[in-house]
Amino acid sequence: MPVLIEWLVAALLLVASFFLLVGAIGLVRLPDFFMRLHAPTKASTLGVGGVLLASMLLSWQAGRPGVAELLITLFVFVTAPVSANLLAQAALHLKLRSRAPLPPDVVPERSPK
Repeated sequence: MPVLIEWLVAALLLVASFFLLVGAIGLVRLPDFFMRLHAPTKASTLGVGGVLLASMLLSWQAGRPGVAELLITLFVFVTAPVSANLLAQAALHLKLRSRAPLPPDVVPERSPK
């Protein structure tokens, strides 16, 4: 295997593991459901995409076209945003409150009585 492909695969795996780690930390550290939903969906999509790109490179080097990895990548890129959207809609339907602070211009002022 050429050294350039080995380095490229290693770099893709390092970048992917960084995104997966950031997503996991965001899932643990963020305070409410909506924020926790955002971190893993974005980071895991990029992380899994990087791992699958590295796998596609290795399969291409072995003489296989890497169609399975491409289909998995497309499946993840389509289903992750859709599932996040459905979870957010379910949370809104259940009137789940967010603990995110509102900007000062959005907070309604109380009228004096």
